[in-house]
Amino acid sequence: MKAVIQRVANAKVIVDDNIVGSIDKGFLILLGVDNNDEKIDAEVLAAKLATLRIFCDENDKMNLSLDDVGGNVLVISNFTLCGECKKGRRPYFGKAAQPEKANPLYEYFCQCMLDNGVHKVEKGVFGADMQVSLLNDGPVTMIFNSKELLPV
Repeated sequence: MKAVIQRVANAKVIVDDNIVGSIDKGFLILLGVDNNDEKIDAEVLAAKLATLRIFCDENDKMNLSLDDVGGNVLVISNFTLCGECKKGRRPYFGKAAQPEKANPLYEYFCQCMLDNGVHKVEKGVFGADMQVSLLNDGPVTMIFNSKELLPV
């Protein structure tokens, strides 16, 4: 499972001219589900992100978590994170999980974020054409791969 995390002042997602998810301070999470991902990938990734300390304290040091700042998350499914561009100029998406596997794992990840203490988890619409907007805070952007977080 791959995730791009952006620390945001606010973010929203629009589908068919309707706002379907929005947050103020928190994380915008773009989430890609790979063919090889399982529930454990969602569990370890959510546990890491829910406690990630990338908000600044009074000394301007990244030392505060979502819980510390009352932050929320907006999670957007994004199969293109699993794309490869090793050959040619057109991305190959064969390693992205098919919707029947990806959507349940996406939903499970969102539930894991709640289970790990995140107060509010907003979502996009899986598989929809979405317009995502955000006000990046910092900017602070980080990339995570659940396979790198799994115990050996």
